[in-house]
Amino acid sequence: MAEAIKEGNLVYIAFDGWIENPGSDPQLFDTTDEDRAKEADLFDEKRTYGEFPFIVGSGRLPEGLEQAILNAKVGEEKEVIIPPAQGMGERDPKLVELLPLREFRRREIEPQQGMEVQVRNRKGTVTAVTAGRVRVDFNNPLAGRTLRYKFKVLKKVKAAKAKVKAIIEMDYGSSDDFQIKVEKGKASIILPDTSKVDEAWFVNKFRIVSDLREYAGLKTILFLEEYTTPKEEVPTEEETPEA
Repeated sequence: MAEAIKEGNLVYIAFDGWIENPGSDPQLFDTTDEDRAKEADLFDEKRTYGEFPFIVGSGRLPEGLEQAILNAKVGEEKEVIIPPAQGMGERDPKLVELLPLREFRRREIEPQQGMEVQVRNRKGTVTAVTAGRVRVDFNNPLAGRTLRYKFKVLKKVKAAKAKVKAIIEMDYGSSDDFQIKVEKGKASIILPDTSKVDEAWFVNKFRIVSDLREYAGLKTILFLEEYTTPKEEVPTEEETPEA
């Protein structure tokens, strides 16, 4: 019998997401399948494709999709239509603003329609450029859109070490080369060289700690940086220079 999903479960899922367009075919906007992303011209080389970990009920996916996952079973493929209220919300006209063109040029930005911009710590999309003015939409690009998802819960993570690995992957984007040891409520995690100088690691570290405490039941988490001196090669007898 397939396992039921409960709130707080750590699971791996795969999905495809489309925007419903009345009178035309749905438009794929997100997928965990690398080949499908390439076919739809959505491929992002910075992203890791394939199954990804997710904590059910954590609010990190659209509400309608989370609810559908909660009602699914492991190994079961499901499809769900999500209205804006349970997706990315309705569009808010107040989030469309006219800004001075000089504000962009001062930052050496030449705004163009469709360009994504960061203004006063807010992300938006340029929708029009007129004489001296730039119209920027700060709504989520999917706000006001009906979404359709096809998804499958592939597995439920149960083992303590596997939970640590999954949470690092979920919050940091990759768990490659992390050395993990879990014993009696304590996790010791040796960091790979890449994360030691990665700003994303420092930004996400405290979220990882919070999730490990809440969803992996850990009381102590140690992040260890290991530095080793390369061993010197001892020359062989043939390589030893003559006196």
